[in-house]
Amino acid sequence: MTVDVLRTLAPRVSNWGRWGPEDERGTINFITRDVVRRAAGCVKRGDVFSLGLALGADGPQLGTHGRMNPIHLMSALDGRVGEGDFRYSDDIIVMPLQCATQWDSLAHAYYDGRLYNGFPATTITARGAARNAIDQLGAGIVSRGVLLDVARLWGVDRVAPGVAIKPADLEAAERAEGVRAGTGDVLLVRTGHLGVFTVDGDREGYMRRTPGLGVACVEWLHAREVAAVATDTVAVEVMPWEDPAVPLPLHLLCIRDMGLTLGEMFDLEALAADCARDGVWEFLFTAPPLKVTGGVGSPLNPLAVK
Repeated sequence: MTVDVLRTLAPRVSNWGRWGPEDERGTINFITRDVVRRAAGCVKRGDVFSLGLALGADGPQLGTHGRMNPIHLMSALDGRVGEGDFRYSDDIIVMPLQCATQWDSLAHAYYDGRLYNGFPATTITARGAARNAIDQLGAGIVSRGVLLDVARLWGVDRVAPGVAIKPADLEAAERAEGVRAGTGDVLLVRTGHLGVFTVDGDREGYMRRTPGLGVACVEWLHAREVAAVATDTVAVEVMPWEDPAVPLPLHLLCIRDMGLTLGEMFDLEALAADCARDGVWEFLFTAPPLKVTGGVGSPLNPLAVK
């Protein structure tokens, strides 16, 4: 992966203008009414799996680049209304919008001064993103979810940090599971790397070096017309980058050029174990972002329903 390769790939995967010059939703447009109806048909048992990390002071953040773990404070204890026995409590939370399980908005990553669909990067100011903000996805992300468990495919607990997952690996997981990711689906990719944080308690190890999707997956994702992609890692893509001179190339191509929403730090462990037991790797998936005006990301508690 080099800068030249990035610029060669960009026009091949670009969705600029595909849904009109004012579009700010990108590949979420693939989630049509028919896609939602098909997704609802995936519910057979009524079992619900939460895929979100807890929002607390013991989260994965290291405090770098302005990202900290949430600060939760009580704003009212034993509050009173009138003279009777009625009491109440209230609280507040201070946190980055991308401190744990979250979606990136289409204003999150860009280059050459342009955001997805050609909007100027100057539309992002101290007040937030005037274009491609996360509130543009306020109608929610409800679709068929497809889980590809690369760690299980390879017979390991965790894919090693720095390993780039290739399209052939995703297709091998599809064949092993008897499922195929397609138009409007939300693709979830499990590497097992979350255990570095949740089991080992190693924040540095979890955040600094990760397995993830390689740049070769970008054209594959474009061809499959998936609506969104999420993994159990901090950046979706492999770190360190495949070319040290090109940081976060998958973010640049997927978010800025393709308009593909990325999800990070999803807890896929319980869902993956259940899918392995019953052999069903598709489900109803729902993960609406908070409608933060001008936000470039949103915390989530995604749900998978089988």
